[in-house]
Formats: sequence, C-alpha cells, structure tokens
Amino acid sequence: MTTARPGLDPELRELLAGMPLMSRLGPEALARLRRLPSTPVESLLAHRRVDRREVTVPAGDGAPIPLSVFSPANPGRTAAAPCVYWMHGGGMIMGDRFSQLDIPLEWLDEFGAVVVSVDYRLAPEAAGTVLVDDCYRGLLWVAEHSAELGVDPARIVVAGVSAGGGLAAGVTLLARDLGTPAVAAQMLICPMLDHRNTSTSSRQYSGGPGVWTRETNEFAWRCVLGDLTGDEVPEYVSPALADDLSGLPATYIDTGSAEVFRDEDTDYATRLWAAGGQAELHVWAGGFHGFDALYPQARLSATARRTRTDWLARVLLPDCAA
Repeated sequence: MTTARPGLDPELRELLAGMPLMSRLGPEALARLRRLPSTPVESLLAHRRVDRREVTVPAGDGAPIPLSVFSPANPGRTAAAPCVYWMHGGGMIMGDRFSQLDIPLEWLDEFGAVVVSVDYRLAPEAAGTVLVDDCYRGLLWVAEHSAELGVDPARIVVAGVSAGGGLAAGVTLLARDLGTPAVAAQMLICPMLDHRNTSTSSRQYSGGPGVWTRETNEFAWRCVLGDLTGDEVPEYVSPALADDLSGLPATYIDTGSAEVFRDEDTDYATRLWAAGGQAELHVWAGGFHGFDALYPQARLSATARRTRTDWLARVLLPDCAA
C-alpha cells in the first residue's frame, strides 16, 4: 500500500520536474557523482570583497583536514567578528568544503562573519567517528586561533546542511561533553540525525525517485557506520541517539514537510525543549530535502533563508536585531 505524502509547494514542484532524480544510490552511482565537478567557489566570491585563506589541520590520526577561511576584506575593521563554522551536505559520502557555501557566505555579507568551512573525510573510505572527529578538530583550531582570525570566541556558530547538519549536531554534543570550545549556537538545516531510518517521514519517502529517499539514506548510513551496529553506534555520529540534550546552545532547526528527515528533525527540537533548551523549529510546507539550496530563487526558499538570517541576527547581534 502506498503511503500518502504531503504535496510539494507548486513552484518547487515545477522546478523539480526538470531535475533527474534518484530512487537508489549504490557504489557505482556514487563514483559517478563524485566525478562531477566541484562547486566553483570563484563564482561565489567574484562579487564579494573577501579574503580567502587555506589551512590544513591535523586529524587525531595525523591525516590532513583542509579548512577554507573566508573573511570580509575590511582593513579598517577592529572589532572581533562572529564566526560561522560550516559543514557541507552530501550524505557524508560526497561533496566538499565548497558545497552549499553560498548559504554561509550570505552571513558573511549580512553580519561580517568569518566563515570557516571544513573538508571532513567521507564515507565509506572513512567511517564511524572519523567524520565528526575531523569536524571537531577543525572547530578546536578555529577557537584556538580566534584572535589571529579576528573572531569573537563567544560568537562561534556551528552550522551545516543535511549531512553537515547532523555533523554540526554531533560536534556540538562533543564540545559540550568535552567542555571546549564554547559554541554560541547551532544552525541545523534539514539535518541528517538518525541512522535508524524508521520514522513516518522515512517510510513516506521510500520506493520512488526523489532528491533524497529512504533507500539513498540507508545506503549512506551503511557507508558511514561500517561494521557498527545497534548499541555500538555513537551518539556523536547519530545524534538522535543522545539521551541527554541538556546544556546545548541556542538551536535553529528547519526541514521540509515533504522530506525524509522531517520527523527526526522535529523530534530533535521537541527533545531539546524537553531538556530545557532553546530551539526554534520551522517545517516549510511543501519543501523537499534541500529545496532552498537547490532552488534559492523560489519564493519558499527565499523565505526560509531570510528566516534563518533573522534568527542569526537575534543570536549574534542581540542589541541590533529588529
């Protein structure tokens, strides 16, 4: 029996009609997707006055972790800036530090934020806690070099989209449990939080083509977890497993009503509130997974992106937010 699904936003449905969609993802298809050209970061920087710096940070096992640092080119700036530490999407199996970079660069424009994007290792070549550990190491470097970067260490926001949103949640849990560094807020955009893949929305988006289906999600998680099963899966890798969500910073979560991660995302927000935390949740009616990254020109996308920016203004610039 086919499970009923929420309908797509009419404008997004029309835009999506011309896009090739996947029903399943396997090793051969992943290899083809990885051969596609990387995001041309130069086009994103062409109309901006930005200083770019490339840094390599050692992982726990000594492997190099590339970071890209983007700072507003403002020689007269004296005040320390907020920082957005960015983790890209791609199911933890594809993408790089330039993927979806247009999203945090909007916050460089709006707030003069320094944007640092991390190139964590990908599954299945890296698995288990390696990916979230890579991201955490990069965050530690940012905090330790905040003065050099012109960053206010009290205004570091951990942010990511899809897989990057799940990694952002895992990094924030790690920072809380290890006591460092301080995280001012976490921005979780349609985050990939739960390897169990058993929610109602997961079942709704099974068995057909889509931007990200239950089947593609299962494949990605198998790549990430490797041999880990059941109780062996750490909460830092699959943050929905965390029993204790207390003591976390202000959190923004958004998702679409028509996507596989909808229910795990709304559940995470509910549990943050239950633990006494402050979270803002938006479920965009008719939004599919990653709609605003794929089609930023759509009206719903513009609203979603503007709403995130307004929330960040209240967090980062409380005295100036309207």
